[in-house]
Amino acid sequence: MKAKEYMESGELVPDDVMIKLLVEDCKALLEPPDGNPGNAKSLLLDGFPRTLEQAIALEKSMHVDFVINLDIPTETIIMRLSDRWIHPPSGRVYSYGYRPPKVPEKDDITGEPLDQREDDKPESIRTRLDAYDEATLPMIDYYVNQGLLKSFAGTKSDVIYIRVRQWLEEILD
Repeated sequence: MKAKEYMESGELVPDDVMIKLLVEDCKALLEPPDGNPGNAKSLLLDGFPRTLEQAIALEKSMHVDFVINLDIPTETIIMRLSDRWIHPPSGRVYSYGYRPPKVPEKDDITGEPLDQREDDKPESIRTRLDAYDEATLPMIDYYVNQGLLKSFAGTKSDVIYIRVRQWLEEILD
């Protein structure tokens, strides 16, 4: 609930909140409280860590084998996120770029109006991305210096996904 408050206001969730949430959840998956070994042998974290403090806290709790960085231009991110509209009662998501509603600004099923979340508006996105860049660059340097970072640059999800998947298949075989 605490993390949700920050996200809804368009802010990044503070490190102490994210670290507590993620590290505890990860440890529980790998080392269940009943003492029996967990089913998970490894974890793929998406969007965590995002800061140097989070990276260091994660490394203290568990070993990190590698880190994937998706290097997407800011304008591409803004364009994609600001293109997203939702039907609040159902949570259905539409994108005018790849999954538009049949009738503009109306939900396909109910015909009710669609809404754009505050954090999907270009101004909010740009503010979040500026804060993200400032907080993330030291973490990226940290993982580069450890030899753990692999970056994939691009603007098309379909292309980047294939390259990431091929790389993962190569290193995990």
